[in-house]
Amino acid sequence: MSTASDDNWVIHSTGGPVLATAVHAGHAMREELRPYLEADEAELRREEDPLTDIWASAAPDHFLCRTSRFEVDLNRSRDMALATNPEHTWGKRIWRESPPQAMIERSLAQHDRFYGLMSDWIKSLITTHGKILLLDIHSYNHRRDGEYAPPASSSSNPDIDLGLTELNHDRYGSLIDVFSEALAQVPCQGRRPDVRGNVRYPDGGHWPEWVFAEFGDDVCTVTLEYKKFYMDEWTGHAYLPVVEDLRSGLAHAIEAATRELRQCR
Repeated sequence: MSTASDDNWVIHSTGGPVLATAVHAGHAMREELRPYLEADEAELRREEDPLTDIWASAAPDHFLCRTSRFEVDLNRSRDMALATNPEHTWGKRIWRESPPQAMIERSLAQHDRFYGLMSDWIKSLITTHGKILLLDIHSYNHRRDGEYAPPASSSSNPDIDLGLTELNHDRYGSLIDVFSEALAQVPCQGRRPDVRGNVRYPDGGHWPEWVFAEFGDDVCTVTLEYKKFYMDEWTGHAYLPVVEDLRSGLAHAIEAATRELRQCR
């Protein structure tokens, strides 16, 4: 598993059968890109997925990206991996002007290396186990109306939203049931977390879509979207006991799902 020296990635491989990725966890950015930015540090952080790497590390195999999604977005197609049009960044003006093409190409080269790395890694795990569970871990904002405005309604914003669109439900339905239930069993600061499926997002994003297109029924891909109730999304301050409880819950769910994965035919 080779990467370039400037790839801000953590790669931990033990042989599976569960692989977790946190492709939006990072905030680092190449210095050459910074003069072209319009958004400030706080706005960039608000749109990133901080601390998701802590949860991804609960899986025996994991990939943690320390690079900001705005330097290279590994959950988008190659042509959109460094998007400079506000229409492609939720109406937010991230870039004052487009960086030179040579800089963009350096970001796209990271995108190429990631997908090459993952292709080899997943093939190896499938060869060993026949089938694997891939956890694609993200977070989402629920206080977009402002720092002092009420949060979005919990009815349409679960604590953990499971994206379940890029998998064979006939083969992995029992695994999803076991994983979802186990994820909700471990209390988070004294209460059972609200875990539901396919509430907020109609698809899984380019990364899980690519996995399903490449490997089909050999991979059960689940996208986990953690609501940012584990932190203040405006100040960036984390609530560490909540972060730790959520990691314990995920570790418990991974253990239960690993047992169930062996039964899936």
